[in-house]
Amino acid sequence: MTEDSRKIKIIFVCFANVCRSTMAEFVFKNIVRRQGMEDRFDISSAGVFEDSIGMEIHEGTKEVLEMYGIPYENRTARMLTKEEYDAADMIVCMDKKNVAGVVSICGPDTDGKIHTLLSFAGEAGDVPDPWYTDDFDETYDKIIEGCRALMESLKTLANA
Repeated sequence: MTEDSRKIKIIFVCFANVCRSTMAEFVFKNIVRRQGMEDRFDISSAGVFEDSIGMEIHEGTKEVLEMYGIPYENRTARMLTKEEYDAADMIVCMDKKNVAGVVSICGPDTDGKIHTLLSFAGEAGDVPDPWYTDDFDETYDKIIEGCRALMESLKTLANA
């Protein structure tokens, strides 16, 4: 078994991969880094909307990450692939429409990999899309809540 294959591979997904999923990716990477567990995770993000490929991270997402001192890398949006679904341990979606988008790209979730972020916090709701609401603070609040709960649920597995 290679070192990389022991990592828990998580892909955060939203519609375009410019606001929510990138915010969740970097928030979760920061949580993992602060717990000294970088070597246990492979964390990325993707979208389910083909027309967004190549777009840069939304300025509102960058501003919120900077406000909270969360490091991020400049990157462009990309679309989730079936191969990534196959290789991932978890696909963490920002809302139920994203779940449907993942299924349309990857097929039925027979492996039980697809989850909504807020389900880890015991919520049935969706992370609001700041592309439409323009409220990046509200989105951040939901993402940090979900990412903290996700980390709590994975600590035992990551330490195995």
